[in-house]
Amino acid sequence: MQLRFGILTVSDRSARGERADTSGPALEAVLVGQGWSVVSTDVLPDDLMTLSDRLASWADSGKLDVILTTGGTGFSRRDVTPEATNAIIQRPAPGLAEAMRAASLQLTPHAMLSRATAGVRGACLVVNLPGSPKGAVENLQVILPVLPHAVQLLREDPQAEAGHQMH
Repeated sequence: MQLRFGILTVSDRSARGERADTSGPALEAVLVGQGWSVVSTDVLPDDLMTLSDRLASWADSGKLDVILTTGGTGFSRRDVTPEATNAIIQRPAPGLAEAMRAASLQLTPHAMLSRATAGVRGACLVVNLPGSPKGAVENLQVILPVLPHAVQLLREDPQAEAGHQMH
């Protein structure tokens, strides 16, 4: 199944050109390695309105199945990515964020400081990932196996339920 992704890097310094974005390209390499397409990428500053506007326009475009954000999920005052995400999603998907935190907690106690969230707007899934390339890729690897089925469900594909077993 062909999945279409948007990757939004959230970083004041990268948006100002003071630091190269390494997380976005690291995520893109993983997705392309899966045979999926990255349709949109951008780097934006940590600004609530700018982020929520971009997330909403990307989700509503019909061109993306999944939007991955990287950065802005910590405790700093400027870390507003979860708030921007929560402002635009229609339905939360807490299991994705819970799974990422649980897996990350096996690697570092700092995982419990992540405020990352995930949710659905229309037929698009939005998932917050950490800002570091290592953390972003590690967290993406946790949810990678379920993304095709999630998109199948969001597309209301009649085959989406075919693999479910009755108990």
